[in-house]
Amino acid sequence: MALEIRSIKGTQDILPSESYQWQFVERLFLDMAKNYGFSEIRVPVFEDKNLFIRSVGDTTDVVQKEMYTFTDQGGRELALRPEGTAGINRAVIENGILNEALPAKLCYNISCFRAEKPQAGRYRQFHQLGMELFGAHSPAADAEVIAFVDEFFAVLGIQGISLEINSIGCPTCRKEYHKALKEYFSQHKDELCETCLTRLEKNPLRILDCKSPVCREIAKDAPVGLDYLCDDCKTHFEGLKKRLDALNIAYTVNPRIVRGLDYYTKTVFEFVSGDIGAQSTVCGGGRYDGLIRSLGGNDQPGIGYAMGIERLLMTLKAQNIEIPKPPTCDLYIASIGEDASLRAMQLTALLRGEGFFAECDLMDRSVKAQMKYANKIGAKFSMVLGDDELKNNQAAVKNMETGESRPLSLEEEPFLRFFYDAQIEDLSDSVNEMLKSEE
Repeated sequence: MALEIRSIKGTQDILPSESYQWQFVERLFLDMAKNYGFSEIRVPVFEDKNLFIRSVGDTTDVVQKEMYTFTDQGGRELALRPEGTAGINRAVIENGILNEALPAKLCYNISCFRAEKPQAGRYRQFHQLGMELFGAHSPAADAEVIAFVDEFFAVLGIQGISLEINSIGCPTCRKEYHKALKEYFSQHKDELCETCLTRLEKNPLRILDCKSPVCREIAKDAPVGLDYLCDDCKTHFEGLKKRLDALNIAYTVNPRIVRGLDYYTKTVFEFVSGDIGAQSTVCGGGRYDGLIRSLGGNDQPGIGYAMGIERLLMTLKAQNIEIPKPPTCDLYIASIGEDASLRAMQLTALLRGEGFFAECDLMDRSVKAQMKYANKIGAKFSMVLGDDELKNNQAAVKNMETGESRPLSLEEEPFLRFFYDAQIEDLSDSVNEMLKSEE
């Protein structure tokens, strides 16, 4: 029968053959975040539409073209979140987190939604790992979140990812820069796309982020924001560079980075990979010192970033970096008859209670079919229980790799001891292999 309803274009199913890779990078991210003092926050997948208009900006592609919006049964105008920072800032204000010890350090693992044209590394539902740090004006805060990302990539073994940084200034110095951009782009009015003509009046900085090839070509010769920084923004940017140098984190100053969202101020940065095609930015972020105030909270600075899990996994694959596969079944217990089936479930529960991976028959299959299943799931050991095994309280346990069998008591203590000893032997073999590879 043909499937009548299929997944929506721009979405994907994460199958068990892949999900262990997602789980690995997610666990590593959260474990490393603890060492930096970041705690996980979880926020709703949809918010008031105005939250994103006020924070992300009504002149951005995200708001103008890509945001999924809908009206609910109560007439409320809502939106699926297109990014994480706005919702987390809303949660921080609403829940009084800024009244607690500062800096407030939060991290997250979320799904986001944008109606973009699907292509490699770009989905309409995509996933992000990220951090937000509130309350610190110092460039040391910028350096800390960048240092985390740099270390995270290093622990994963990723090579060839370059860090690009820029400063887009504060509202004070950006006025002069906007004036210079407006003067420059006004000379090219006849060539700009329709969207950028609107941006020319409202926010000319957004033209630098346009995806149109024509607009991008025009933007190459536009004034550079670094030339318009006020003394405070210059000092902040120099302070960031000084700290990155002290941490031996290599970077390139790229004056064309503006990021695609309006809330950014001063520092913006991207980690870029050359291994994943056009969608090369694996991680991007920056400082947003006025966002809390614009959303109605007490004025507090903030800085954060998000990295795309899909692009991260694409980079790992392109560099042939293998993620450890999940453990396989320690023991599969086949059974013949009702009494043996009950005993198999008891022994399976015993092993699981001790942290082992065990399975038994749930399909009322023949012994031959059960053993075939044990092979398919890669069981390390197998055992068959029947009337004789129950009577003698002993069964043959078979090493599925070597084919070797040996008798094993079904009494709890010797039964468990066998699998603990096998676990220690596996660990010893792994250590020996690691030592050999280092030699």
